[in-house]
Amino acid sequence: MNIIIKNVSDVPLYQQIKDQIKDAILRGDLKEGELLPSIRSLANDLHVSVLTTKRVYAELEEEGFIMTRAGKGSYVAPESQELLAESKRHLVESKLAEAWELARTLGIPREELRAMMELLFVEEDEL
Repeated sequence: MNIIIKNVSDVPLYQQIKDQIKDAILRGDLKEGELLPSIRSLANDLHVSVLTTKRVYAELEEEGFIMTRAGKGSYVAPESQELLAESKRHLVESKLAEAWELARTLGIPREELRAMMELLFVEEDEL
């Protein structure tokens, strides 16, 4: 598992770690039933507090992405199709919001952004 932490980011460390693990699960890089590093091992690898990684795993478990078996470790949870679909939609929505914010910052009007998206769709159809 390759997690990159940005110390200069406004996003808290635990959120950066959680988002990257969640994204890896959604992309299929981490498969159902795959064993995750232990909380302590992940903390050591990332040079963060054990409490940080414990919070990450607790929230991922609460959201249904992982499951923990006492004495055995934490695993990628079986896929719930509804949860998976909702998470994918949320991920796309957040990326679109980032794109819109960047476009506004750069002075690109929404009509031009829509045209850019339409061009992407046309290019995709041509493949």
